[in-house]
Amino acid sequence: MVLVIVIDQAVKIWVKTHFYYGEEVAITSWFRLLFIENNGMAFGMELGSKLMLTLFRIIASCALIYYLWQLSNRNDIPRGYMVCIALITAGALGNAIDCVAYGVIFNSPVPPQVAQLFPPDGGYTTLFNGRVVDMLYFPLCEWNWPQWMPWIGGNHFVFFQPIFNVADASLCVSVFVLILFYARFLATLTSDKKAVEELEQVSEENQSLEVENKENSQDSDE
Repeated sequence: MVLVIVIDQAVKIWVKTHFYYGEEVAITSWFRLLFIENNGMAFGMELGSKLMLTLFRIIASCALIYYLWQLSNRNDIPRGYMVCIALITAGALGNAIDCVAYGVIFNSPVPPQVAQLFPPDGGYTTLFNGRVVDMLYFPLCEWNWPQWMPWIGGNHFVFFQPIFNVADASLCVSVFVLILFYARFLATLTSDKKAVEELEQVSEENQSLEVENKENSQDSDE
């Protein structure tokens, strides 16, 4: 988990301090580095206010860390499941760091200038309002739709358009693996939790009945 966070932050800081905003470098015909930033969630999606999203990231990261700590105390958890939860946690933390700190520790100059780490004049925004750095772009293939097709005819289409980062990849791949290989285990965990809650409820009801019977017995003795 720590390794993923370190790699994610190292790549982001390198891109931020060596690429101007919007700069693109072709690694292969289907893989490029393209520096962009976004205010939203994974793959540039936006949801609600920036501050609320940052707070949500922090709360989710803390909840995942607590859940991971709980799993570490159990011997019946598959190692693969633990790895997936750890990678999801790493992904959440990686982007949370951007949101919390990047607006304070980086400036945002006009291209073609590149950003400076710890600029003397301060960052480009306030704490908790930083933008997430994305750079991984995989335009695997592209084509023009035929003119006769309704609505999209003549448009240029690129497959796979989202631009993301290492944290996004860690989170999304781990969720996909969980769904693909651990759906049954997740269902078992849910049913076990429900069974424990039902047992606790029955136990509480029995305790209440015992207290009530004891009080009734005392009243009858008097």
